[in-house]
Amino acid sequence: MTEGKRQRQVAGVIQEEMNDIFRRLNLNMINGGMVSISSVKVTPDLLEARIYLSLFKIEDPEAAMKKIEDRAWEIKKELADRVKHQLRRIPVLHYFKDDTLDHVFKMEEIFKQLNEEKNKKESGDA
Repeated sequence: MTEGKRQRQVAGVIQEEMNDIFRRLNLNMINGGMVSISSVKVTPDLLEARIYLSLFKIEDPEAAMKKIEDRAWEIKKELADRVKHQLRRIPVLHYFKDDTLDHVFKMEEIFKQLNEEKNKKESGDA
């Protein structure tokens, strides 16, 4: 099912505000690593928002997610203050770890190994 125009608009507003909120509450830097909001998906009824967090160079991602979950009420209150004139109801926020970066690094490592093996075979054949 495709995402509607209003869903994309609400998701865009939430993502923009959440990025600013994370900066203001110092949640964009946790334990020397960086946290960014990679995407926001909103349900068709606009009552739930799934916030995908990209965690870069964070040793303990579970602890970082817990820290964000612990401040969820404060984040939601801040979001409500910012978007109260744009939305009738503030959606329930759910946080998920976006592991796209992990997959990218894993794939790069695999390609690097394959390339090294290919180079060894070519130099062995010559």
